[in-house]
Amino acid sequence: MPFGTKCPKHNRRPCGRRFFCAERGNTTATTFIKPHKQAPRRTALQSLKDRFDYGLNPQKLGAVSAYLCDPATAHVEFLLVKSQYQAETGREVERGALCYQIRQAFPKGEITPEEANKIGYETAMRWTKGKYQFFVCTHIDKGHVHNHIYYNSTAYDRSRKFRNFIGSTFALRRLSDRVCIEHELSIIQNPKLHSKGRFLHYGQWMGGIRQPSQKEQLRAIIDEVLTKPPADLPAFLAAMEAAGIQVLHGRGGVISFQLPGFERPARWRSSTLGDGYGPEAVQAVLEGRAPARAGGGGDTRPKARRVNLVIDIQQRMAQGKGPGYERWVKLYNLKQMAAALQFLQENGLTDYDELAVKTDAAVDRAHALAGELRAVQEELGRTSELMGAVVQYAKTRPVFDGYKAARYSKKYLAQHEAELADYRAARATMNELLDGERLPKMDALKKKRRELAEQKKALTAQYRTAQKEMREIVTVKGNIDHLLNLTGGRADKEQAR
Repeated sequence: MPFGTKCPKHNRRPCGRRFFCAERGNTTATTFIKPHKQAPRRTALQSLKDRFDYGLNPQKLGAVSAYLCDPATAHVEFLLVKSQYQAETGREVERGALCYQIRQAFPKGEITPEEANKIGYETAMRWTKGKYQFFVCTHIDKGHVHNHIYYNSTAYDRSRKFRNFIGSTFALRRLSDRVCIEHELSIIQNPKLHSKGRFLHYGQWMGGIRQPSQKEQLRAIIDEVLTKPPADLPAFLAAMEAAGIQVLHGRGGVISFQLPGFERPARWRSSTLGDGYGPEAVQAVLEGRAPARAGGGGDTRPKARRVNLVIDIQQRMAQGKGPGYERWVKLYNLKQMAAALQFLQENGLTDYDELAVKTDAAVDRAHALAGELRAVQEELGRTSELMGAVVQYAKTRPVFDGYKAARYSKKYLAQHEAELADYRAARATMNELLDGERLPKMDALKKKRRELAEQKKALTAQYRTAQKEMREIVTVKGNIDHLLNLTGGRADKEQAR
């Protein structure tokens, strides 16, 4: 069924059930989280059993697995934990969500039910961090394999309850994408309701790759054939067929071209393929009345793309047991590569030089912020030390004045030796810190210290963020350098710094 037409099951355009509408045939590995509360006029036990019976339906079930519970009695075991939680905390279990359901679907024919169940189990384990009971039901009744994951809203150790947070669906989808990438499965491009975007393999999604259209490919092949113009039109058509194009002859002498993998042919005319690619323009080139295109299609052809770093990485990994792959397997693992690929996509990095520039920029920014933070900390320490010296000076100055009035009596000195030592130390500190400058008023020093403390707090937050970003991108680049077997000073510059 063409995308965007009415869904026969849900009778709307386009289909809004992006997860499990089998009629569309466009399902892909994605996720959705849904809380389940106690149903009206039903007990908590009955509500859970009703939900779980759907997942455990033998007519739909292809595989099942569980953690800290038995799927057949999960509704009882979930409530048992909740009753213990209620006894310990006094909070009612009927309030809020009783459990949560994760739905995870995969394209038709890409994965077996057993493999899908393992993917669902890994996703659930990483999502719950092993703190909540869950079981995974893999269904095979919709023409594509999909998972229903049910997990308790109350932790198994009764220490907490799961609270559905803002952005939980995005976080769950991101985790699911990561797991799918690690297992070389498909994920969805920009998933959202009523989206007209295409569903792509994870490599295409991450690299932002768009397959050239049939018209673009035809223009490129025509340019290639005309680089050495055939003798006549039949020879031109024979060359097109030799290039893998099916030449179709219709009524009235209409000629169409069709490439493998495309449903409909494209008519050979300038209004379809663009100026310079119709029969008249090609005939002019064959007869020598017009030169062949030297630019490879002119403005109507797609511009040359830069080498995509993501695709380069994937090609290296797909080569099998090559040196780069073996190096990667020895030093790292596939999870780290999945994280690296996801980082590249999220940050729009498709070129190695661009990655290197951003890495240098991240390192420089972190180092600059570290320098600013260090300077502010030093100034704050100097101001605090000066304030302390001023206070000590003010407290001990009367003692020194008494010592001076006593004409520096040894007896007076013996009686107030400690106070006079504090006075001399405070005075020496003030002279050193001021370095000939005038002593500010205490109010001014307090204000300055407050401002420096606020500046330190802001810089500390910025530095921590910059440091985290630096470590992330340096790690990603280092991993990519190892995988692609890159060497040289610039490749290891960031790690050395």
